[in-house]
Amino acid sequence: GSNRKKNLSFEDNAREDFDYPDMAKEAGQKALADARVPYSAIEQACVGYVYGDSTCGQRAIYHSLGLTGIPIINVNNNCSTGSTALFMARQLIQGGLAECVLALGFEKMERGSLSSKYMDRTNPMDKHMEVMINRYGMSAAPAAPQMFGNAGREHMEKYGTKPEHFAKIAWKNHKHSTNNPYSQFQEEYSLQQVMKSRKVFEFLTLLQCCPTSDGAGAAVLASEAFVRRHGLEGQAVEILAQEMVTDLSTTFEENSCMKMVGYDMSRLAAKKCFEASGLKPRNVDVVELHDCFSANELITYEALGLCPEGQAGELIDRGDNTYGGKFVVNPSGGLISKGHPLGATGLAQCAELCWQLRGQADRRQVPGAKVALQHNIGLGGAVVVTLYRMGFPEEARSLVGAIPTSSVSSLEGFKAYPVFQEINRKLQEDGEEYVKKIGAVFAFNVKNGPDGKEGLLVVDVKNGKGCISTDPDCTVAIDDEDLLALMTGKLNPQTAFYQGKLKLSGNLSMALKLQNLQMSAGKAKL
Repeated sequence: GSNRKKNLSFEDNAREDFDYPDMAKEAGQKALADARVPYSAIEQACVGYVYGDSTCGQRAIYHSLGLTGIPIINVNNNCSTGSTALFMARQLIQGGLAECVLALGFEKMERGSLSSKYMDRTNPMDKHMEVMINRYGMSAAPAAPQMFGNAGREHMEKYGTKPEHFAKIAWKNHKHSTNNPYSQFQEEYSLQQVMKSRKVFEFLTLLQCCPTSDGAGAAVLASEAFVRRHGLEGQAVEILAQEMVTDLSTTFEENSCMKMVGYDMSRLAAKKCFEASGLKPRNVDVVELHDCFSANELITYEALGLCPEGQAGELIDRGDNTYGGKFVVNPSGGLISKGHPLGATGLAQCAELCWQLRGQADRRQVPGAKVALQHNIGLGGAVVVTLYRMGFPEEARSLVGAIPTSSVSSLEGFKAYPVFQEINRKLQEDGEEYVKKIGAVFAFNVKNGPDGKEGLLVVDVKNGKGCISTDPDCTVAIDDEDLLALMTGKLNPQTAFYQGKLKLSGNLSMALKLQNLQMSAGKAKL
């Protein structure tokens, strides 16, 4: 039972008065628009956040996306919260319990390092801390950089890795972020600047640590049947394999800080994903992994099988973690520069990888990315590893060069352009009448325009007065020339359909209402 992931959006903002309901609204609305799915189609929602009172998930959804009474489940799994929401949403679909589920994650964070909130009960990470104290003792630095920093220190002792290797990771991620408009920081630093920035713990400097961030991310998950029924194959990304692993006995029994911060969890989750998908690490093109600190990115290369144990330093020196190398790791800039709003991170990684696979990542596009790997970890603990690829590669190719848009002007130069101008004008005049008569949203995938260009335009004759918008009930694929003939009554729709000039997907009963939109050549009436 494969299931399809479509989506997406990640909003990371340090805007004034931008509270979690605002962030969630923006990410949720963008994900739904991208998926071309109305909120009313969502059957359940899994919402993740770490800091906040219970039921923030409901508050985030109710007044921004809708009050449809669906189950909304609040999820909290430390830094792996976002991918835990994704994991739950996928399980609901995989198990056949729902066909379309929203995974949403957000975080509004306090300044400074993470700290415990409850002092009157057992800290869930007390046994993890014990491992570190037994091995390296405890210093006055904040807990998180200390735990991950000690894991890096252990790697250096064991394999001869140098502080430069960790700094090179942060240098790379900051460099990648300059191409990511969603990144909290988009500045490039030299290797020297990374190494000379303020020390946080041992070799870990400020520019090797993720910042405090606010933000939200969202993804829409749907079954294969749902995707086909709604004609969404062109952009559907498939979750090939996904595993969640929690701590194993080795986390606590081997006095290893690398294992204490989840090395074995990551290794087992990745191994299971590769086994389930039949792929090997060498098949992966692009990776978003959990670089809360440069030390974690380095040890995770080995845990995921991107290189043999002990050889992360060589992988870094060869440039096999960036453009032109074997893998592009954290093209988004990673947590180090993109930011790490805990509940949103796993969904931000998911969004980035979907954009990469669809070829929509703009200046940070990994050329020819076909297989993507996501790694999201939270201490205490859980790790989620996910493998993605396009769900219908044969359909996806037709997207390249298409202009997904909601404005008429994008079809300028097309023969059918006047048709849409006229439809737009008519809707502004008598929109309500047409909405009553038709009540559907149509997408026109217009092929063979000027210079062989494709255009995508969505005509909404369902909501309000109607408009040119997103979210179709029915998609019409047709050549530019034939569309003009069809809409001016020179080509009979039935004939066009039987001759294969007109392809329809989605709700076909709606397609029959298309004739109501026809214009006569002379009078150019709708």
